[in-house]
Amino acid sequence: MIDIRKLKELVRLMVENELTELDLHDQQETVTIKRGSDQVPVIQQQPAISAAPAVAVAAPAAAPAPSSDESLAAIESPMVGTYYCKPNPDAKNFVSVGDSIGPDTVVCIVEAMKVFNEIKAEQSGTIEKILVKDGDAVEFGQKMFLLK
Repeated sequence: MIDIRKLKELVRLMVENELTELDLHDQQETVTIKRGSDQVPVIQQQPAISAAPAVAVAAPAAAPAPSSDESLAAIESPMVGTYYCKPNPDAKNFVSVGDSIGPDTVVCIVEAMKVFNEIKAEQSGTIEKILVKDGDAVEFGQKMFLLK
C-alpha cells in the first residue's frame, strides 16, 4: 500500500499544477490519480505483478451548504491538511465574521506534511460564515469560508 504522506503530496502537486490525471508505475505497484474540476481526487492502486482488482479510494466530500447559502461565494481548501485560524496559539484570528477582505488577504493556514501554507482569499467580500474550526482536518475543495 502506498504511504499516505506520499499520496497527499501527489494530490497537492496535482492541485498546484492543475493536473487532472497522474499515472505512476514501478516494479511493485501502479498508482493512478484522477480528478475533475469539481470532484475530489480518485486514487486507484494495484500491484504491478498480480492481477488483483484496482482499489478505488475517494476522499470524503464536504457536506453541501444549506440552500440559503447558495448565493454566497466560497473560499475552498486548495489541499488536504489541518486548518488553523491564526498564525500561532497566542495570536488573533486571521479573519472573523463581518471582516471585509481582498484577494491578497490571508484567511487561514493549512498545514500539510509539516508545511504551513498561508491561504489567501483570492476574492473580495465580507466574511459571512466560517465553516471550520481551528485544528479541523480539511479536504481538497472543502468550503472553509462563505463570503457576501
